[in-house]
Amino acid sequence: MAILTNLTQRLGIEHPVMLAPMGFVAGGALAAAVSAAGGFGVIGGGYADPDWLARECAAAGQCRVGCGFITWALAERPTALDVALQHQPAAIMLSFGDAAPFLPKIKKAGALAICQVQSLTQARAVLRDGADIIVAQGTEAGGHGGGRSILPLVPAVVDMVAGAGHRVPVVAAGGITDGRGLAAALMLGADGVVMGTRFSVASESLAAPGAKARVVAASGDETLRTTVFDIARGYTWPQGYTGRAVRNRFAEAWHGRSKDLTEEAFAEYGQARSRGDYDVAVVYAGEASGLVRRERSTAEILQEIGQEAEALLRRRSTDLLG
Repeated sequence: MAILTNLTQRLGIEHPVMLAPMGFVAGGALAAAVSAAGGFGVIGGGYADPDWLARECAAAGQCRVGCGFITWALAERPTALDVALQHQPAAIMLSFGDAAPFLPKIKKAGALAICQVQSLTQARAVLRDGADIIVAQGTEAGGHGGGRSILPLVPAVVDMVAGAGHRVPVVAAGGITDGRGLAAALMLGADGVVMGTRFSVASESLAAPGAKARVVAASGDETLRTTVFDIARGYTWPQGYTGRAVRNRFAEAWHGRSKDLTEEAFAEYGQARSRGDYDVAVVYAGEASGLVRRERSTAEILQEIGQEAEALLRRRSTDLLG
């Protein structure tokens, strides 16, 4: 039994699973592996570094992939979008900022426009502006996000889109790592899911071995939403967005008082980042990190997710409805 949704039809994929565009983690090799295994891979263009982006787009080869950006950072470095579009991505994904200024260029290039939102208000705005796919992200997600939980947000966005008379696919993101999460998202009315944490420890991920080990060892209880790592790295995020990361010594010392970071603390963070000391440097991971138990290939991960979701949907419909 194949899982056929509006998303699989729109993207021409086998599994209704998209790779989260994790900055510096979702490179070309990982995106290509997700697409090759039947999902849709998205390169993490993140803070719009043109050189990094060009290298990773090239690394994806001829695979059909997309590219994602932190929208407010792209506004500061708009030429990065041109770099991405030169590689003819199937889609561009925009998150955390006003997508409207970029949508005409994306559509003119023949790419789908995927817009990630963290509230119903944002979802209405991107639907009005012409998003082809909407990703409703819950606060359970690893990395940056807003304040709404996935369980009530996704059906609210689904209902809003349907009520507006649109067939734009709605995709769930945040705290989804396996077939159970995919099946649950489909029951909420979503057309598919975005997964980040699960793929961050895939063998094709750009994450360092030490960072992968922290994700595998952590439980969801050991994550927190904080701004301290952004400040330590010199990033000025808009108000309302925090990053979910694995707790470590640096977070325990400075979370909640990041305005008091000393020059010594900044220096310590920079040095730790350079040498891969993840007791200080950030490792972004979602609340479902406790369900990620080991590093595996992307193909194995997607096969397992698809089979588990299909089996659950079939079995539960029989058990509950007779």
